[in-house]
Amino acid sequence: MYSCQWVAIVIHGYPLYRSGADLRYLAKKALAMIATLLAISILAFLAFQVLPGDPTTAILGINATPERAAELRESLGLDEAPLLRFGKWLGRFMMGDMGRSYSQNSQVADLLIGKLQVTAALSAIAFVFVLILSIPTGLYLARHEGRIVDKVSMVVNQLVMSVPSVLLGLVFTFVFGLLLRLFTPGQFTHFAQSPLRFCTQMFFPALAIALPRSAMAVKLLRGSITSQMQQDYVRTAYSRGNSRLGVLKNHVLRNAVIPVVTFLALTISDIVAGSIIVEQVFVIPGIGRLLLNSISARDYPVVQAIIVIVAVVVVLSNFLADAINQLIDPRMRLE
Repeated sequence: MYSCQWVAIVIHGYPLYRSGADLRYLAKKALAMIATLLAISILAFLAFQVLPGDPTTAILGINATPERAAELRESLGLDEAPLLRFGKWLGRFMMGDMGRSYSQNSQVADLLIGKLQVTAALSAIAFVFVLILSIPTGLYLARHEGRIVDKVSMVVNQLVMSVPSVLLGLVFTFVFGLLLRLFTPGQFTHFAQSPLRFCTQMFFPALAIALPRSAMAVKLLRGSITSQMQQDYVRTAYSRGNSRLGVLKNHVLRNAVIPVVTFLALTISDIVAGSIIVEQVFVIPGIGRLLLNSISARDYPVVQAIIVIVAVVVVLSNFLADAINQLIDPRMRLE
């Protein structure tokens, strides 16, 4: 109930972006996104230029002849100038061509499509868990500030917030996988094969990712609401005969959710990064294992593609957070 009220309050009464200032703001943000993605792609490319190791050594082995290594470098385009190689890669990437994997001799897009779907599903489920667990809980604790349930919950919240997702994943694997046998560790079923089994196998990895982030969101939302409840406009609302719930719903939430929206945007990138690690614990065939193997093999096209895709997710989530905050609070709009 609280989460539905929160959504209604956030979007109620605010027009969509229509003014020239709003359009200029969006255009400026879009240009900043493009510049950020370009900078990230350059840094990802340069990182492999300074790291020791060579793709030809990873492919041919240390006993390869210099002639064979030179021939392979030429076929892969590694004998060209770095700036030229980056320009060619960027041009192909913008056209949808992510290049060809050095180690697996196949198109990068073909390698990523299935694994990205798995990681995206895991990240999406984890984010939904964050919303379901954090928003109602934060609202409830803020409404019952100072009571026993609030004090106990904040102690538990602090403990959950300090536990890494990897450790939670190991605990879930042992308790729910090995002891209770609610799922089989190391076994994975794709959604097309069995949607129910897929969701069951994704439940505990997503929960391991979501719990620490949910605890952080609960603490932030509760703190933001309690801070707003001490402002002068709240006392004015009380003097007009509003109840505590009415003040919370009609006045406080609009200001309190702004830092939470920003945090949730950062949480999206944190969830994607956490998914890559948790996938290793639950043996989920997402982009995590592919990324680690590609780094070891110096498979530049695969690593660069994954980094840029993750960067797109991060930049877009931050852009959406800025847009939503501008929509919630007109004072944040550019004049």
